[in-house]
Amino acid sequence: MELTKLLRERATDAAYSALRQAILSYGLKPGSRLNVDELAAQLGVSLTPVRGAIQRLATEGLVEIRPRSGTFVATLSLQDVEETFQIRCALECLAAELAAGRLSVQSLRSLKGVLKELKKPMRDQASRETHERLNSEFHLAILQASSNRRLLEMYSALNAHIKIARIHASEGDWNARQRQETLEHEAILAGLESGNARAATEALRTHIYRAKDALLAALRARLETEA
Repeated sequence: MELTKLLRERATDAAYSALRQAILSYGLKPGSRLNVDELAAQLGVSLTPVRGAIQRLATEGLVEIRPRSGTFVATLSLQDVEETFQIRCALECLAAELAAGRLSVQSLRSLKGVLKELKKPMRDQASRETHERLNSEFHLAILQASSNRRLLEMYSALNAHIKIARIHASEGDWNARQRQETLEHEAILAGLESGNARAATEALRTHIYRAKDALLAALRARLETEA
């Protein structure tokens, strides 16, 4: 793929952002080898910023540095996805406990606005991509409402792996599950707004594990097709 040349002063940060986005948008595909010289040329920077960016991506688990073999875009196993969702559930439920009953007017308005948009029908791939972005915003808003910076940082890094898994899966029945997803989101928001932390966390747990099961099923189907 073609990468846009960078003009920012902080070249390492810019290289990191560009490569991370390329991985999450599937421009750099799972398992593909990363050539530092080629990446530096495409981005218009020296080798040092690209190497620094790759080290940061390796820390996040988005790339794998294999001794004597090279650097590759990370792939996710079914076990990786299972474990990632377990951690996601723990982080989001903690955030919900911290946020329940303490949502600011702005946070509540933001969550309700996103939920309203999420109810719109998904008719094509473009609307699905918009839906996934809004879904991420909904969950991120819960983390932000917790006012726990460390929690938010951990979640943001974890969420990148979830996005990669969804890209790998290419779920075919995503539109059919929208109604169920809407009901789950409404239950989460109701618990948060009323200050019922238990209801909010139970709704979140149900929602996250339902999403995990659907994603794992789609990944298994894809693996069987490719076998």
